[in-house]
Amino acid sequence: MAKVVLENVSKIYSGGVVAVRDANLEIEDQEFVVLVGPSGCGKSTTLRMIAGLEEISEGNVYIDGKRVNDVPPKNRDIAMVFQNYALYPHMTVYNNMAFGLKLRRYPKAEIDKRVKEAAEILGITELVNRKPKALSGGQRQRVAVGRAIVRKPKAFLFDEPLSNLDAKMRVQMRTEISKLHTRLSSTMIYVTHDQVEAMTMGDRIVVMKDGIIQQVATPLDLYHHPVNKFVAGFIGSPPMNFFDGRIEQGSGGLYFNEGSFKVRLAEEHQAVMGSYVGRQVTFGIRPEDVADALFVTNPHPEEQIQARLEVVEPMGAEVYLYLNTGRHGFIARVEGRETAQVNQMLAVVFDMKKSHFFDVETSKAIV
Repeated sequence: MAKVVLENVSKIYSGGVVAVRDANLEIEDQEFVVLVGPSGCGKSTTLRMIAGLEEISEGNVYIDGKRVNDVPPKNRDIAMVFQNYALYPHMTVYNNMAFGLKLRRYPKAEIDKRVKEAAEILGITELVNRKPKALSGGQRQRVAVGRAIVRKPKAFLFDEPLSNLDAKMRVQMRTEISKLHTRLSSTMIYVTHDQVEAMTMGDRIVVMKDGIIQQVATPLDLYHHPVNKFVAGFIGSPPMNFFDGRIEQGSGGLYFNEGSFKVRLAEEHQAVMGSYVGRQVTFGIRPEDVADALFVTNPHPEEQIQARLEVVEPMGAEVYLYLNTGRHGFIARVEGRETAQVNQMLAVVFDMKKSHFFDVETSKAIV
């Protein structure tokens, strides 16, 4: 296995279109790193530059300590799993998995051993004599992964491999890929636009926007300590609620005034936000940190607001409440025992210790 390093890597297409700008990233040996972001953010382009399928405009890529900018894809000792599986329809599962090894002139016995090992790991032993048209989407994806496994590469690259599967199969396959990473102790780089996939699979997550890496961190660090408003809004489901307003000095300390409500800042945020008194800021709070006051023991009156309930989405163990202050819509993720009705005015409580504040001009996190 191998460490993968990107050093000031950029991809600039003809006409000056910048797909990736000055990417710096170190992926440790045996690490599972997920590149995530909206469509067009440059994540797949970054992966393809590592694979050698896209030419690097600026910077360097190193695999296992070797600069590979000018090394052909077939000589980089990596294996890539694509979104569309890319299986040969006229070949059996066995021959699809064996094809790359045959091209490299591996002995027949070694090919047979590797294919059977990979098929057993992926639970597709009984499918090896079938052709792709006789397989489900999940089975085809397993074959595509198996074809990568038999190579025993230094790194595995996954380009949105689950996007063609239904929701249930996606959940199952992401678990299988995570198990595979543990079993193979391999370096894996995984691209997705689905932040839930990223949060559940990656040792670290690389969040990208407009070709620029916004933040690299563990899933929980991204969730609790986003560096800017984009990361805060992208990571988490449902997404973080945002309110525009002003920081004000009051008799009890500093307050955030949205216009239709005012809440007191947590004690630990008072000093940090002191320089923003009288200034516009963006206040962020996650749906799970908003509660119906009826179900909160001794709610603090300066952390409560009134909002109109517009939509109720029962999710089983929990309920999503879509509320509106009159100026901003927001979501509360509350317990399943919630009984509030649509169009009702509801008293909700913000857990201000878990609040976030962002600079309006730079979008960077203040706290």
